[in-house]
Amino acid sequence: MAKNFNINPFDNYSGSENLSKPGYMALLFGVIAFFAIIIAKLGVIGIGLFLALFFGVVYLYYLFCYPIIGFYTAIALNFVLLGLGRYVKGLPLGFGIDGILVLTYLALFMNRFKTRIDWTPAKKDITLLVTLWFGYSIFQLANPEARSIAAWVSGRGIAFYPFLFVPLTLYFINTQKKLNYFFYIWAFFSILGTLKGIMQMTMGVDFAEQEWLNEGSYKTHILFGKLRVFSFYSDAGQFGANQGYTGVVFLIYAMSQNKLLSKLFFIFVGLLGIYGMVISGTRGALAVPIVGFMTYFVLSKNIKVLSVGIAFLVILFIFFKFTSIGQGNAQIRRMRTAFDPNDASLQVRLDNQKILKNYLASRPFGGGIGHGGTKAQRYLPHAFLSNVATDSWYVLIWVEQGIVGLLLHLAILFYVMAKASLIVMFRIQDPFLKYKISALIAGMAGIMVASYGNAVLGQMPTALLIYATMAIILNTEVFEKEIENNEVQLVK
Repeated sequence: MAKNFNINPFDNYSGSENLSKPGYMALLFGVIAFFAIIIAKLGVIGIGLFLALFFGVVYLYYLFCYPIIGFYTAIALNFVLLGLGRYVKGLPLGFGIDGILVLTYLALFMNRFKTRIDWTPAKKDITLLVTLWFGYSIFQLANPEARSIAAWVSGRGIAFYPFLFVPLTLYFINTQKKLNYFFYIWAFFSILGTLKGIMQMTMGVDFAEQEWLNEGSYKTHILFGKLRVFSFYSDAGQFGANQGYTGVVFLIYAMSQNKLLSKLFFIFVGLLGIYGMVISGTRGALAVPIVGFMTYFVLSKNIKVLSVGIAFLVILFIFFKFTSIGQGNAQIRRMRTAFDPNDASLQVRLDNQKILKNYLASRPFGGGIGHGGTKAQRYLPHAFLSNVATDSWYVLIWVEQGIVGLLLHLAILFYVMAKASLIVMFRIQDPFLKYKISALIAGMAGIMVASYGNAVLGQMPTALLIYATMAIILNTEVFEKEIENNEVQLVK
């Protein structure tokens, strides 16, 4: 179409000049007046609402343009949401993960509305397995032993989160660059977690954390006058296990880096994670690095590495079991009790398991999701199961979903671990990709074992990290194909 050269460009209004028009001026002053009234009425809260609205609109714009932002946001919220609940009262923050995951799916549908979503990347065996697990959790609504829908809703994350998150991981994390972003976000919040833990240990807890302790958490977090550091995590057990998880994953992952600065950064994150585990005073968390590194030694298929690794773990065992070195340190002293088979806490757990075994003998489908352990007292204060501590993640699954649910859950976990291990040991050729996938497998192995002592695996922030791991380690072909394509381009 021919341009009209008779139009004087200086007669056109620019964007800023449009503001001089009466309609635009009225709208601008109306908006300013509205926010001025809000701020005048609500003060600092009004300013906060204004900023929240502004950043919320900007965030939603970019989310709908780039839905993968929702995936990374879920990982970030996974770390801070429970800790934030100590400061923000009265809001259902627990639904934050649900909200961002549903919003991410909505953004993805809107973003691909014209072209339709190609779900081929998510058509994997792990998707089928988490769908089966989710279906079993829906079946639990009909469990004759269940007494409360609200309790089921409170425990929905056991199956609802993997059902939503695994397909998103398969869909979005399809290049090593995106995988690296995942690790960097994990590293950032783990560093913050340890730094916050160090602050608690050296400077004490703040007002919100003190209130949380006063509400009853002091019974498990102040032992012999010493604070068990919990950072901004749900509790010290979760903090210790997750930081040990970080230590294993990042110390191995560091070997996959070509650049010296990147290698040093990930080593720093790993060591800081191990330190966070130590100051948490969580005995069960020791299983994470012990089992995690042992798993890596086996995956390496290197006799020398395996021999050195076993020797190191034997020395570590001797240190805790047969020496009193470092006994003056409260954290080391507490961890040493993990190697004592006569520990009073262990005996209480074993006694509770005997009680539960008798009760569940005639209940193959358990007592219902959300109905097990002291957390269920909020909904069923006088029920039998809500007055017996579960402690272990697997005991919790057994109590709530019965022996059928426990066997299904374990079958899924061991299938993922076995298949991923075979892929690393016998299929992946690229050494750097081997390090990355081995790091995730080793970390998951450590968490699986540690979850026998504490309810770690399905709780934030470990939960989404594990679900993402399950998807990534069974989707290595996308990374292998990317490496092959890059090699072909280099040859050309």
